[in-house]
Amino acid sequence: MSKLDEIAAWLRHRLPDLLMENQVPGAAVAVCAGDGMVEAAAGLLNTVTGVEATADSLFQIGSITKTLTATLAMQLVDEGKLDLDAPVRTYLPKFRLADDHAAVQITVRQLMCHVAGFEGDIFTDTGKGDDCLEKYVDLLREVPQLFEPGEMFSYNNAGFCVLGRIVEVVRGKPFDDCMRAHLFEPLGLTHAANDPYDAILHRTAVGHIEQEPGGPIEPTRVWALARSNAPAGSMLAMRARDLLAFARMHLAGGLGPDGRAVLSQESVRAMRQPQVTQPDLDQGTGWGLGWELFHRPDRAVFGHDGNTIGQSAFLRVVPERDVGLVILTNGGSAKPVFRELAGRVLGELAEVDQGETPRPDPAAPPLDAARYAGTYLSSTSRTTVSQDAEGRLWLDRVPLGVTADLDEAPYRTELVAWRGDSVLPTESERGVRAPLAFLGDDGQGRALYLHTGRADRRVPS
Repeated sequence: MSKLDEIAAWLRHRLPDLLMENQVPGAAVAVCAGDGMVEAAAGLLNTVTGVEATADSLFQIGSITKTLTATLAMQLVDEGKLDLDAPVRTYLPKFRLADDHAAVQITVRQLMCHVAGFEGDIFTDTGKGDDCLEKYVDLLREVPQLFEPGEMFSYNNAGFCVLGRIVEVVRGKPFDDCMRAHLFEPLGLTHAANDPYDAILHRTAVGHIEQEPGGPIEPTRVWALARSNAPAGSMLAMRARDLLAFARMHLAGGLGPDGRAVLSQESVRAMRQPQVTQPDLDQGTGWGLGWELFHRPDRAVFGHDGNTIGQSAFLRVVPERDVGLVILTNGGSAKPVFRELAGRVLGELAEVDQGETPRPDPAAPPLDAARYAGTYLSSTSRTTVSQDAEGRLWLDRVPLGVTADLDEAPYRTELVAWRGDSVLPTESERGVRAPLAFLGDDGQGRALYLHTGRADRRVPS
């Protein structure tokens, strides 16, 4: 029995129990190693209807969509129709931000590696028509600049919506049509849906969330976010095997299943080249063009995660070993499921060590409350860091905007030392205790940003 066959047998045996242990209603998994591919599914797509998950089920892939959007952009580079280092206004002359000086400077490349610097969590619904992206980009003229373009990394959903708008303007057709014509069709993706109208034709998962902290996991009241955020990952749903087919194209140097080039080898390599280093958050080590980089000391690993309303998705690719892994879930504590599956699959097939889970450092000095305490604001949350009478540091986050509308629960946790300016929460969120970092200086010795992958700016006191 090959290692891949052993993985397949283990998945069939372990996946149902692993989902139950982490309150994940349903999941689908696909793994490739060389020319071989195995898949598995377990659980339910909807706990109310009782429809079972199968290998052909569609799940939302969330922000993994950004890697497809970036690939669409790189196809234009191959055709000589797009220059990554040209200003966005070369292609979108009406592109505006609240800071016009920044808007003039921002390049296509900066959009693709999350260093454009403007507020990125903009989820305004501009309708379901083919003009929704055009309307969305026009609304960004009110969006503030957090830092100078290129200064630092801050995950930017809105930036990928702008990138998607560039794709449709250069192509001369709506973004969803570009996705179908230039990726779905050449890759033979038969179980992929740009919107609910396509998704309903398939066996499709519904997200599940806690309506209140500690409450039961229940189906969401809304299936997807707005179409205007489609290039960033608001709607795209796929079966695991189809997402793996996209990853295999990148493993094959840009060749599709029929041997024809979907993307040039030069662009495939360029997308994996580090463009920026991430803060110390136990996430990726850096970012390429669309791809998040998870490099280990002796292995290059790239991929992306995705989260929508009650659904989480994970993609990892190890090019040196020709290995890919897709995990799609619809609620509960998905990250522990990913950790166990990725640990076994990537460990055995690609000799990739996932590393230790972050733990508090008992020898670390006490946290500097004077530097960290304060309020940090974004369009989706207000976070307050405060010190109690015993000297302990606490974080309280209140959802705002679209996250409040979607019943995202408030979050409170104590913060403890980890390493440097990166700290750990004591309370998990969706099964994870993810580090966060305090960066910069406001001129008074206090952190200017609270960074969780996105930079939330301190509110002046």
